[in-house]
Amino acid sequence: MTGPRYTPLVASLPATVPFVGPETQERALGQPFKARLGANESVFGPSPKAIAAMADAAQDTWMYGDPENHDLRRAIAAHEGVSAENIIIGEGIDGLLGYLARMVTSPGDAIVTSDGAYPTFNYHVSGFGGILHKMPYKNDHEDPDALLAKAAETDAKLIYFANPDNPMGTWHSAETIENMAANVPDGCLLILDEAYGQFLPAGTLPKIDPSNPNVIRFRTFSKAYGMAGARVGYGIGAPDLITSFNKVRNHFGMSRISQAGALAALNDADYLAEIQTKVAASCARIAKIATDNGLTALPSAANFVAIDCGSDGTFAKAVLDALIAQGVFVRMPFVAPQNRCIRVSAGTESDLDLLSTALPQALATAHQCKSA
Repeated sequence: MTGPRYTPLVASLPATVPFVGPETQERALGQPFKARLGANESVFGPSPKAIAAMADAAQDTWMYGDPENHDLRRAIAAHEGVSAENIIIGEGIDGLLGYLARMVTSPGDAIVTSDGAYPTFNYHVSGFGGILHKMPYKNDHEDPDALLAKAAETDAKLIYFANPDNPMGTWHSAETIENMAANVPDGCLLILDEAYGQFLPAGTLPKIDPSNPNVIRFRTFSKAYGMAGARVGYGIGAPDLITSFNKVRNHFGMSRISQAGALAALNDADYLAEIQTKVAASCARIAKIATDNGLTALPSAANFVAIDCGSDGTFAKAVLDALIAQGVFVRMPFVAPQNRCIRVSAGTESDLDLLSTALPQALATAHQCKSA
């Protein structure tokens, strides 16, 4: 008995996940975090209307969800001002990235991204044998010109680009993104990840023709809508591309509970506006906490703030570890020079009170480690 005969590709891959979950860290610590400020979730939670809709749908959870996501798909289309044929719904942006990687990536295909950008995309590409070409950030922003040039040079099939960016929170203007979309090389598809799009300054979301075959935009209910655990994401793209998802997607991947919650959340514009206000206030306070401790907060158009710790990745990791030891969960970028920062998600007032108390102690500990 030899067990499964894995493909050579799967046999060659490490058994890993892009992120170590806070629950894993809590088990290692032997206690829960006091403040969960590392996963860019919305601690403010979903709309009460969404919660009520999900509770009501729970009684029907013995049934599969609608495999066509009919009602939600049409509601999202109306919300975005496009046709339902331009919309695909899946298990968060992560799930849709996985389907897209499967659809277009064969072993050896060139794929372009930024070095240090969202690692789950890289995980999916590697799972199908793609060759990742990573371009450095420019002034803590992803570099559209460099990404386009590398895609043309390598005959890349995909370009991954997030606006606003994760993990830095920086962003580009609508004009810049529109110009990027207009200059995607033939045979290449631009993935525009707009998970944090609801936090962009007014007028910054680009206008892109949904029938453009070279661009797909991804959005989510995980961030501003506060439904990360429900796993609802959607893509906006050309009808032929959207239809192709039906060749590979899990048609029963969306539960009735998730569908009902997302539909109710989409229809509660007042609550979304309230969350946008709360996130802006929280990010402003995070920036002040950073400044009060002699650190620099990068401008952010997301629901988190990257804080420049003023040294290198080793020092920032020491700060992060010291915060975790005090029960404050945060994360940091993986790649230099962005890893000089820690990344703090928006939180409640009590969460940020804990951060305000813990950060000076964490910095003192990190300085002691540096001088040892």
